[in-house]
Amino acid sequence: MQVLPRPSAKQADTEPAIATLDVGGMKCAGCVQAVERQLCQQDGVKSARVNLVTAVAAIEYDAAATNPGTLAAALSQRGFPSQPRQAAAGTSPLAAAAERQAAEARRYRWQLAIAALLLLCSGLGHWQHWGGPSLPLVSSIWFHWGLATLALALPGREILLDGARGLWYRAPNMNTLVGLGTVSAYLASCAALVWPALGWECFFDEPVMLLGFIVLGRSLEARARHRAASALETLSTLQPPTACLIGRDEQTGIEVPVASLRPGEWVRVLPGEKMPVDGEIVSGASAVDESLLTGEATPVTKQVGDRVVAGTLNQTGALAIAVTQTGAETTLAQIVQLVETAQTRKAPVQQLADTIAGYFAYGVMAIATLVFLFWYGFGTSIWPAVVADTVPLLLSLKLAIAVLVVACPCALGLATPTAILVGTSLGAEQGLLIKGGDVLERAHQLRTIVFDKTGTLTLGRPTLTDSLPAPAANPSWSATQLLQIAASVERESNHPLATAIATAAQQQELDSLPVVASQTAAGLGARADVDLAPLAIATGIVPVLVGNAAWLQRHDIAVPTSMQQTAAALAAAGKTVVYVAIAGQFAGSLALRDPLRPEAAAALARLRTLGLELVLLTGDRHAVAAAIARELDISRFDAEIPPEAKAAKIRALQAEQIGAIAMVGDGINDAPALAQADVSISLQGSTDIATETASIVLMGSPDQPPSLHSVADALALSRATFTTIRQNLLWALGYNAIAIPVAGGVLLPRWGLSLTPATAAALMAFSSVAVVLNSLLLRHRRSP
Repeated sequence: MQVLPRPSAKQADTEPAIATLDVGGMKCAGCVQAVERQLCQQDGVKSARVNLVTAVAAIEYDAAATNPGTLAAALSQRGFPSQPRQAAAGTSPLAAAAERQAAEARRYRWQLAIAALLLLCSGLGHWQHWGGPSLPLVSSIWFHWGLATLALALPGREILLDGARGLWYRAPNMNTLVGLGTVSAYLASCAALVWPALGWECFFDEPVMLLGFIVLGRSLEARARHRAASALETLSTLQPPTACLIGRDEQTGIEVPVASLRPGEWVRVLPGEKMPVDGEIVSGASAVDESLLTGEATPVTKQVGDRVVAGTLNQTGALAIAVTQTGAETTLAQIVQLVETAQTRKAPVQQLADTIAGYFAYGVMAIATLVFLFWYGFGTSIWPAVVADTVPLLLSLKLAIAVLVVACPCALGLATPTAILVGTSLGAEQGLLIKGGDVLERAHQLRTIVFDKTGTLTLGRPTLTDSLPAPAANPSWSATQLLQIAASVERESNHPLATAIATAAQQQELDSLPVVASQTAAGLGARADVDLAPLAIATGIVPVLVGNAAWLQRHDIAVPTSMQQTAAALAAAGKTVVYVAIAGQFAGSLALRDPLRPEAAAALARLRTLGLELVLLTGDRHAVAAAIARELDISRFDAEIPPEAKAAKIRALQAEQIGAIAMVGDGINDAPALAQADVSISLQGSTDIATETASIVLMGSPDQPPSLHSVADALALSRATFTTIRQNLLWALGYNAIAIPVAGGVLLPRWGLSLTPATAAALMAFSSVAVVLNSLLLRHRRSP
């Protein structure tokens, strides 16, 4: 994610700039806390969010006071090599990040190979203890000293330096704990080697095995983390790097980088190729796989005039496409940026882990010191049997080292971000854009979902069903003429009902009548002076009203009782009635119906099985809302609510409900209500993703709206992800709560059980890997 351009100088005074840094050297939750604290201490920084898994820091800052380069340099000086996120020419930022991860993996492989070789040599030195022949050279204590020295100098060098740096800057981390334990074991063994009269045993094998297990664990952890992030990287590589640029004659083509294309140019896409840009088909027809947007594998038929999205797969026919968006403006790029930003937003439940992580290393060092003092000063005197094979100082030192090494702040740091990373990436693959851990937590707390009607539960495309002229007004008027007059008034309006009336007139090939002047009133209707002479039913220009009953009443025109009864019957059938008055007299009515989405009933039934209460909120008439609610089995609804009053209704529900409220809308006229809800879910589709303010965006293809089933899918994924977060946190906290006392010797007096430093290192490595693997299992889980 690059530094976003500021829209205007005026906005620059109030809106902070946003930048992303790639941050290296982070190993645990303590590192995350240190990076966030150091960033927030810099002048001009307003906020900073750091993700341990993706090694990314998202920063809001005052561009007049600082810049990303300065912030990256400040972090690098503190031991966290950083750089502003940017890509080399022809590559994406995520591709560049993937290259850095690959380099890290190669470094871990070399360290692991060296550690494994040292472990093998150490094992050969003890071969005689396992019944093998004696090997004088490798059995020598000096040989094991050399192995331990090499272990510290080669695979352990980075750990020791980073741990010392963290301690120097008063930000101790996991490497600090491991470094203290390793160096303590090494120095104690050196003392025993140099001064044999002390009677101490040499345990040079401990640093070798300890570092070997640490490097093995980190290598496995890095591979698991890379696998967790691979979904987003795969998504970012769907757009091909080159395209075939063609002329208007479609005869010749040259291959050019996609980054060089400009709007308006034409490109050719052959069967089996992916769309390089967002564009509009100008020639050809084909079936296109748009599963990256909708999660549905069924291809969509595309022809001239239809829009296509970068990264979708052309399957059957050759297409010529006029470029509309390229690079960062494409839908695919916006999806990747949105998901990557979401992965830096923390769930509130992570505050507990962050609070603990801030003091974790200090606490562990304090506990290790107390363990050493207790066993050396009191424990070995109270339970003398525990030192039958050693001396009190070495036993106390080994237990203190085990405490330092077994403690795992890394598991705490990985518990939440790995689950969010997998959950949001999995959602993006299915066309569900969930904007962060805070959204996941609120979605988990949902008890009620409020639905808008038009465009959400319905298709948002009303159609004319009835044209009913009033004989009393003019017996010679026909239903067709009534429609023609009303369509002439509504032709300039963009209201869905007005569009439906005008469309019906066009389908019947009715000419528009001359209109002298027109006006509209939001929520009521329209008025125009129409020349009816072409119909031969009136002379001259007359005023025409088209709208609801309140619009006619405002002009002192009453709706006949018979028509009110007819309108009530139509409304009971789920139809919306529009009245027409001509020259001050009631002239008739038009009935329109906005069909329900085909999947609406089944999708809402799924939501009820999740234990959610459903509410309908609409500006339509009460009878229409009642018919929709009855058809969809919604027990609670509010009708005739204007858009500006929907937010107040949401506030009222929040005041009376226990639990969070979600609002599902199309984002067109219900933005205030979406903003008021605890979780806002938009079915707006693939347009304006970057500026979409909803908490969850349900993706659709350019020509096909998202399915209502996606609402249940998004909530089920949110629940499963949050359940994984809680499992991870429970494991991380429970592991440390049990492992630290055991390493400190709590089981030693009664059962004679204790952890060697090497065993403690193996457990610590396993705890981090377990958290990441549990998050990866999210792909195979379903919400309860």
